[in-house]
Amino acid sequence: MKCKALYFNVFFLLLLAAGRIGAQDVKIPTDTTQLFSIETRDGNIFLGYIRQIETDYLMLETEKFGDLKINKKEIQKIRTVGKNQIVEGEYWDDNPHSTRYFFGPNGYGLKKGEGYYQNTWILFNQVSYGISDNFSLGVGMIPLFLFAGTATPIWITPKLSIPLKKDAINLGVGGLFAVVLGEESGSFGLAYGQMTFGPRDRNVNLGLGYGYAGDSWASTPTVSLSGIYRTGRKFALITENYLLDAGDENIALLSFGGRFIGRWIAVDAALVFPTGTGELIGIPWLGLTVPFGKARD
Repeated sequence: MKCKALYFNVFFLLLLAAGRIGAQDVKIPTDTTQLFSIETRDGNIFLGYIRQIETDYLMLETEKFGDLKINKKEIQKIRTVGKNQIVEGEYWDDNPHSTRYFFGPNGYGLKKGEGYYQNTWILFNQVSYGISDNFSLGVGMIPLFLFAGTATPIWITPKLSIPLKKDAINLGVGGLFAVVLGEESGSFGLAYGQMTFGPRDRNVNLGLGYGYAGDSWASTPTVSLSGIYRTGRKFALITENYLLDAGDENIALLSFGGRFIGRWIAVDAALVFPTGTGELIGIPWLGLTVPFGKARD
């Protein structure tokens, strides 16, 4: 029961922090040479250069609409626009779900104040939050107690992200540490390292991890090879693959699918193919992610 209380306390603190961040006033940058994306409360997004700042409004110079006078009270978010976000003359929003694939993480991390809620097949729930630009923490639960079950898995997922070369090579070190409430010896998890090559939207990731159950650690590592390729503003192709030691033989989990990248939500859909079953059967994967907290700088 103490573990369950700890989980809910951490979960509540993460949501409270997200609410406080969302309530902060939007800071108006003063750099006149930087291209900005300004999102208003009615959902419109304008790209341009801030040319004038007054008490109640700012003047934005845009290529499409000319000079726009925008009331400060109507501004929801202001983001810097990098060169890699203008693709063939079209603006691509930052991918707020770029720190993971379908399930597994990569070497990139959440920035301080960023977070997301992830749900897969209703039962799998996780909230992740950026404590700093290089360290994030996630807490998760499969609430089997809602279905008259006594065994309920809960876990934490700390991750340290180290940029070795900006937007090119990132190292991630972390783990998934879980207990099963209702069982005396229900602890299990994985400690891992991830190396990601390429920018957030188009990269390949090589991972190595060691799992454990109770006091026993695996003698051989779990190897992962994953990747993402963003094809447009709203869609990305994803593959996530694992090679596992199952004792007498190695088992591979292969997956391929895509992600719809919306402004307020992302939806993942894929097929997972486990080997070693005698037949190649695709198991559907369906999940959604809702970002919260600060927008990316």
